[in-house]
Amino acid sequence: MSQTLTLARPYARAAYDLARQGNAVVDWSNALSLSARIAADPNVAQLLGNPLLSRQEAAGLVAPEGASDTLRNFFATLAENGRLNVLPEIAGLFEQYRADAEHIVRAKVTSAAPMSADELANIKAALKRRFNQDVEIDTAIDESLIGGAVIDAGDVVIDGSLKGKLVRLQNALAQ
Repeated sequence: MSQTLTLARPYARAAYDLARQGNAVVDWSNALSLSARIAADPNVAQLLGNPLLSRQEAAGLVAPEGASDTLRNFFATLAENGRLNVLPEIAGLFEQYRADAEHIVRAKVTSAAPMSADELANIKAALKRRFNQDVEIDTAIDESLIGGAVIDAGDVVIDGSLKGKLVRLQNALAQ
């Protein structure tokens, strides 16, 4: 994983810089997100690895219809350098660069059961106070947490799950 991130980082930075220069960050974000989902499909990934497929055809497979010339050239460069396989990582890093530039913290809240709008609003407000930035929240359900939630906001992970508390208690008792 870290190797793919290392490979993806310069391409993501270049993509973000090109998008910003062209005032098309949202368009690039949407295109990279779609292309990343396409490239991550196992059947497409296998096809992209086929040596009989030309680089131009490979780039055409993942480039969204109606993409700008600059965006098409970006995909062609990825294809030429054999990096279409790291498109999901490029898209993820692009979104991180975008969030940093827009002073937004993206947080993933994983809970044992669906959370109410009020609970999510409280978490969002607390994270906004902690980071002094706007917060965007994605939610997920993981019943194995038993209760509570785990909040992953960049470099910060807050484990308020019952499962996490039980693991910490078990570790404390084992010492």
